[in-house]
Amino acid sequence: MSGRKISIEGEDLCVDAGTLAEAFEITPEVVMAGLRDGAITTLTERGTGEDAGRWRLSFFHGNRRLRLVVDDSGAILQRSRIDFGDAPLPPAMRRPGI
Repeated sequence: MSGRKISIEGEDLCVDAGTLAEAFEITPEVVMAGLRDGAITTLTERGTGEDAGRWRLSFFHGNRRLRLVVDDSGAILQRSRIDFGDAPLPPAMRRPGI
């Protein structure tokens, strides 16, 4: 994951399918299909106040969540992944700021 960046043009952010595939342990093709059919969903939050200049991107796939915090240049500053195993992802994990 190191060295990868997110492309940012205005309010549009583009994450390489390989970044998501690596985190979710699936292929880039499965990522693309999941984004098209809704199996992978996203939440994008733009930082304000002391977080201005940062974006928090959350990706949800089954019982897993990937969160990336990036700066305005697209550099990944933080990465976290939560996997609930056989349990479903709690609905609260899909809310902004959680």
